[in-house]
Amino acid sequence: MRAAVIVFPGSNCDRDLAVAFRAAGFDTQMVWHKDQALPDGIDLVGVPGGFSYGDYLRCGAIAAQSLVMRAVAHHAEGGGYVLGICNGFQVLCETRLLPGALMRNAGLKFVCKMQRLRVETADSAFTAGYAQGQEVMFPIAHHDGNYVADPATLAALRAEDRIAFAYLGNPNGAMHDIAGILSPNRRVLGLMPHPERVVDTVQGGTDGAAMFQSLAQGLVAA
Repeated sequence: MRAAVIVFPGSNCDRDLAVAFRAAGFDTQMVWHKDQALPDGIDLVGVPGGFSYGDYLRCGAIAAQSLVMRAVAHHAEGGGYVLGICNGFQVLCETRLLPGALMRNAGLKFVCKMQRLRVETADSAFTAGYAQGQEVMFPIAHHDGNYVADPATLAALRAEDRIAFAYLGNPNGAMHDIAGILSPNRRVLGLMPHPERVVDTVQGGTDGAAMFQSLAQGLVAA
């Protein structure tokens, strides 16, 4: 199993994500934003959190135009797995690999805390290690995590069981309490909370470990 973690100027969760991938058994490589291709044989791409390009214009907007994201889009369109966390979720929305947008938090303040979430679906490689309806605690740390989409998109996400995680006690005003969504083929996940920060007891929790373990198990089975 091979994973790649994309590194942009301003990424600050790239190493955390790589550690989580490696702990789950992935051979993991860091890929610079100016690279034009992913390494051969990559199964899973991680787009990490942080403040790519200083969050100029819109969060994730400049990163979405980088050369490497063309390769990530090609990987996703070919059925490869992609995980975008926090700023990575914003980048995936800007590349249109996921629908909707992440806007300024309703309270107009940066939020940084442990956040209760509900697993809305276990029907994906990312969430198969959880039970539908299970409550978990992931950290959040964002200024622009307010998920918005048009009514048709929101209806489709609900009807197609593509809302992966929902907030319990909405911290940012996100529509339908959405914390994370899946692509139509269920192989791309974007979420604002940080599962990679809760994969070891030394981090104060392990609720995120099941995501990385279920991805690894799913790829081995495939």
